[in-house]
Amino acid sequence: MAALFSTLPFADKSSLMMMMTTIGVLNVAVSVNNDHNSKNRETADVVSGNGSKPFPWDKMRLPKHVIPVHYDLLLHPNLTTLTFTGFARIEITVNQQTSSVILHSKHLQITRATIQRRMGNSHTEKEVMVLEYPPFEQIALLAAFPLHVGQNYTVIIEYSANLSESFHGFYKSTYRTQEGEVRLLASTQFEPTAARMAFPCFDEPSFKARFSIKIRREPKHLALSNMPIVKSVNVANWLVEDHFDVSVKMSTYLVAFIVSDFKSVSKMTTSGIKISVYTVPDKINQADYALDAAVKLLDFYENYFSIPYPLPKQGKSAIPDFQSGAMENWGLTTYRESSLLYDPEKSSASAKLWITMIIAHELAHQWFGNLVTMEWWNDLWLNEGFAKFMEYVSVSITHPDLKVEDYFLGKCFDAMEVDALNSSHPVSTPVEDPAQIQEMFDDVSYEKGACILNMLRDYLNADVFKAGLVQYLRKYSYQNTKNEDLWNSLAHTCPAGGTQESQLQGDGFCTRNQQTSSSAHWTRREILDVTTMMNTWTLQKGFPLVTVTVKGKNVHLHQEHYMKGSDSSPSTGYLWHVPLTYITSKSDTVQRFLLTTKTDVLILPEEVEWIKFNVGMNGYYIVHYENDGWDALISLLKENHTAISSNDRASLINNVFQLVSIGKLSISTALDLSLYLKHESQIMPVFQGMNELIPMYKLMEKRDMDDVENQLKGYIVNLFKDLIDKQSWNDEGSVSERMLRSSLLLFACARKYQPCVDKAEEYFMKWKKSNGTLRLPNDVKTAVYAVGAQTIEGWDFLFSKYRLPWFNTERNQIEVALSISRNKDKLQWIMDQSLLGDVVKTQDLPHIIVFVAKNPSGYHLAWKFLKENWNKLVQKFELGSPSIAHMVIGVTNQYSTREQLAEVKIFFNSLEEKSSQLRCVQQAVETIEENIRWMDINFEKIKIWLQNNM
Repeated sequence: MAALFSTLPFADKSSLMMMMTTIGVLNVAVSVNNDHNSKNRETADVVSGNGSKPFPWDKMRLPKHVIPVHYDLLLHPNLTTLTFTGFARIEITVNQQTSSVILHSKHLQITRATIQRRMGNSHTEKEVMVLEYPPFEQIALLAAFPLHVGQNYTVIIEYSANLSESFHGFYKSTYRTQEGEVRLLASTQFEPTAARMAFPCFDEPSFKARFSIKIRREPKHLALSNMPIVKSVNVANWLVEDHFDVSVKMSTYLVAFIVSDFKSVSKMTTSGIKISVYTVPDKINQADYALDAAVKLLDFYENYFSIPYPLPKQGKSAIPDFQSGAMENWGLTTYRESSLLYDPEKSSASAKLWITMIIAHELAHQWFGNLVTMEWWNDLWLNEGFAKFMEYVSVSITHPDLKVEDYFLGKCFDAMEVDALNSSHPVSTPVEDPAQIQEMFDDVSYEKGACILNMLRDYLNADVFKAGLVQYLRKYSYQNTKNEDLWNSLAHTCPAGGTQESQLQGDGFCTRNQQTSSSAHWTRREILDVTTMMNTWTLQKGFPLVTVTVKGKNVHLHQEHYMKGSDSSPSTGYLWHVPLTYITSKSDTVQRFLLTTKTDVLILPEEVEWIKFNVGMNGYYIVHYENDGWDALISLLKENHTAISSNDRASLINNVFQLVSIGKLSISTALDLSLYLKHESQIMPVFQGMNELIPMYKLMEKRDMDDVENQLKGYIVNLFKDLIDKQSWNDEGSVSERMLRSSLLLFACARKYQPCVDKAEEYFMKWKKSNGTLRLPNDVKTAVYAVGAQTIEGWDFLFSKYRLPWFNTERNQIEVALSISRNKDKLQWIMDQSLLGDVVKTQDLPHIIVFVAKNPSGYHLAWKFLKENWNKLVQKFELGSPSIAHMVIGVTNQYSTREQLAEVKIFFNSLEEKSSQLRCVQQAVETIEENIRWMDINFEKIKIWLQNNM
């Protein structure tokens, strides 16, 4: 699954879903009828596990006594009554004699259940009692006879349910046509634990099986599923039954089906796979870019993995209501519309980058996740870390113009932000219930997972790494794996010696920022097996801080656990195997040193003026340079910043501010380094500079420190003034140049830099005068809309356009502009409308709340809204989901007073334990505590520094 990230560089991340159900108790015994089309249906008798008969299983995970082999499913959704009926035949294998079958079911009304025993050509079918245990979302089928090992049985269950009103399970979605008609469709989202909301099943990743799916629909609708349709049968004049081909062996969370009136466009890949993009009819003209990208990317993956894509087709559907970014259902990937649809005339450069990356992510999952699946959700990173990593590997080859490798280190910075907190978790972490599973869909699983894989590839070299991956995929195809299975596929692999940079760049990604090529080597005698090394990165939380002290030709190294917090004394027992890389003032040849102990010393061939570790930010660690090490690097940046790569410059900016947070450096040193940004023009150092400096005044905004806050804002604007003034108000240039332009102009206008405001006002007035028909440059729209929305008249006009279907590609940009109004009534109204979901889609609510929370006029409103609507938000987005985490952290992470901290603690402590103990709540509290401590230490120092440097 692709977690939903905002396309704005400074926006926080957003996401997926999950909630817990209440216990409902019914009673009775189940009747038997072989005819699944029988009209004579009585409600099955379901006995609660806490009734007279005890539920025969007491664990959250299912027993392994019974294994599913094949599901035969028939589903009939009714888009008028918003209900569906289902019939499930599940062939099972018995591994251990038992008289009960335990499986998952959630919100399904079971009307009939039997177990069929096959003996040769004959079979017998017996009714069973159904017990229900809602806390674990399980049912038990109690047979009056034992199920014997080695015999064939089929479980038959007939049931009905309502289409879900949330974004998971088999759920309802709506869209509005250009004529204003509201149309309905039904779609699925099963990852991680919602297949059980559509059909009774063994809803855990390791219970792989084949699926034969039939869907009943009206003739005007189209049914889609993982496999192609093999035949359609007219059941009645008003009803068609589509039969889909038998699937490959797969996990339940990858099953998908859609009933809609979508249109499609299709193309064939080189190997004959049919790629189709499905969308609502009015948007089919926006499907071509995704189709072309998908063809290129599927061809790339088949070649890279040397394993053919195993299905005959790959469908991609843009769903009008969708919580995450996309979902990798095998053969039928589903997407949020903004993650798939691209209008060359109206879409921004960042949208093009975003869409390409999401498609690459989901197609990578067809191998990592679908073909080879983690055994349990504790190793989710084997799915998501790999898919995130492969986005960059693949797109750097298929779409070199996007230069995606320039943005990879930003993912590592994002991961480190949460991984530096005590509330972080190891990449591989034990989880049990659905809320805990949902919490795994975070930056640690995605971004950290990708970053440590990139570090491993840099360590082994690209060719060795790729060979290990192919071995892993081939060995475990259609199976489930654990952490150690991957490491064993790469085990005892010797890091490359004497490998030329051209080979390291075998797939064009890893070492783009190295200025020269030469031999790479590891200056350690021993060869370390991959398992030992990588366990230090996956089985413990956090990351190392490597302190470098240069004494003549000797470089003394020391590693410790980097952790923020007032009580973050150095952690004992944390040790990583760190593949260090470095360049010096004397040589831009990348040197390598494997640090496996707490301290070590490396010897340089000669003394140097400066040394820079973690070349290109390929390693997941930060570096502190003691003595005059930082002074030398700051002087280098001021005198000749292009002597090191733009990614190296971005990593220095990040590291210097992170060291301030733990008291290793003074804020004045970090601000001294920031002065060089006046001469910076590359996207990643500029973005990183803004990402470090802007939150500083954001903390002050919520403390009423106007004087210093305004001085700091003035300093940042002045720092980038020359670069802002150079920006043209058009769509010319590379993707990175266009993204830089869009962000700089939005920042300048938001900070009321007058030349920017004047230009944006001029554009907005002309656009308004044309009644929205004037074509604005795509990359300046957000800045223009943001300035225009500052007046009530402008806000109303902008919202009137937001409602129109031909502005659908600009909705994200308009939402940003509407959310940064200073009018509190408007801010409250836009949040209320997002929750209602009529005019503003509820899928966009998490972003909108956070945008409002970043607004000095709206942060009180956003916090009040979150508190008052907590239960509704959990019901809609699910407890533990990234959407809930995005709102909790996004609303509170700029608080920096003890009063705000107390208020946040009081609210979450008032909730039931499952809510109050969420990891995102712990992260929010920790972040506020860190903000308070940071401001207490640094505010006066910032004030003095600004006085001396403005």
